[in-house]
Amino acid sequence: MDANEGQARPPLTSYEELARMIDHSLLRPELNDEQVIEGCRLAKRYGVASVTVRPGDVDLAVREMTGSGVAVGTVSGFPHGSTTTAAKLYETRDLLRRGAKEVDAVINIGKLLSRQFQYIEMELLQLAQSCHEQGAILKVIFENAYLTDELKIVACRIAKRAGADFVKTSTGFAPLGYTPEDARLMVRHAGPDMKVKAAGGVRTLEKALEVYEVGCARFGATATAAILDAWKARLEEAAKAQA
Repeated sequence: MDANEGQARPPLTSYEELARMIDHSLLRPELNDEQVIEGCRLAKRYGVASVTVRPGDVDLAVREMTGSGVAVGTVSGFPHGSTTTAAKLYETRDLLRRGAKEVDAVINIGKLLSRQFQYIEMELLQLAQSCHEQGAILKVIFENAYLTDELKIVACRIAKRAGADFVKTSTGFAPLGYTPEDARLMVRHAGPDMKVKAAGGVRTLEKALEVYEVGCARFGATATAAILDAWKARLEEAAKAQA
């Protein structure tokens, strides 16, 4: 059992604390270049942790985000993780060469359901090594909608052994995204050296604060502006009440 399990996290008290938990997501297939640029500029304006773009948008995002302090993230093997290891590695390395600093790679869901755990571990080991060689971080997406609790725990253990930096609840494209129960389970089994990212359904300030309270370090969001505008207003109200 993790030493911090059952202990409440201290409340967030600054704008930056919540903003730096957000990966602003620009992964919808219908986005055009103008919308991607607009999303990148929003991410800069709100000072979030990263902007997560489709692989084909990495060059555009890197140009837009240079000097902003907001990392460019992208996805590999998205959304089902079913490409071969060689293809996933090539995609990841190509994206890193193009300037991505964070890669959210989908675990091979079919292999995990088939209990091909060695296959999963060897793939993640190579992905983690490729990311770390370039000073980038690897987030492993599970897609919890299709997994039993046992397989979520096994996947946490495999990802930890492989050296992943984060495990992530979902792509946002499955029938079910983030749930607090899944996040708590993943936090418990990730341990102190690996972080948890929530994705899928975090669209309000209340949900964002819940994600923090259950122990996640990051969350993906498309409603970034609404969440952070509401957070800024709440902080301002609190400051006035104390004045």
